[in-house]
Amino acid sequence: MPEVIFPGPEGRLEGRYHPQKERDAPIAIVLHPHPQFGGTMNHKVVYNLHYAFYNMGFTVLRFNFRGVGRSQGEYDQGIGELSDAASALDYLQSMNNNSKHCWVAGFSFGAWIGMQLLMRRPEITGFISVSPPANMYDFSFLAPCPASGLVINGTADRVAPPADTTNLVSKLHEQKGITITHKEVEGAGHFFEEPHMDTLITSTSDYVKRRLTESTR
Repeated sequence: MPEVIFPGPEGRLEGRYHPQKERDAPIAIVLHPHPQFGGTMNHKVVYNLHYAFYNMGFTVLRFNFRGVGRSQGEYDQGIGELSDAASALDYLQSMNNNSKHCWVAGFSFGAWIGMQLLMRRPEITGFISVSPPANMYDFSFLAPCPASGLVINGTADRVAPPADTTNLVSKLHEQKGITITHKEVEGAGHFFEEPHMDTLITSTSDYVKRRLTESTR
């Protein structure tokens, strides 16, 4: 996995970049959980999502938000982290300007950042939002939500209670022109400990593969 350093708003950002041979391969970025609670780009969920996208033929980038690992800067309440994500997408696009599909996947805090990135970047065609912390962060900016995607969470999530996620999804369902798919994984906690990781990755892959064969957003 090639290690990359690319410019972010507060200095360099550290990432892992996995290109495909095809020039027009779809692209995806994967966003990690909360920097102040041990979240890094090598978190198990992030790592597995990265490889799931790569195995589906995507050129993939995951990276450390500011202040994590070798990324410069310090934690910025999500505001700076959103700018980091935008820089990461810029970097990915600069090397893959023939891509027809652009996806963003995020886990927990990363899901919140990913959904905000979705609002800023109309070229994003799909998203995966894993364990979105709808109890901790305001997701009301998703009005309207510009792209279809998958929201996936565990029924035993004690960090981000399932009821809050269901409430978020029901609000998104009211919007026309997009489809929000919601999957609850029975018995899974916030971090999709074994044996639930396989279900998370299989569900994500099945969803993305189906979307890539459809022409709608």
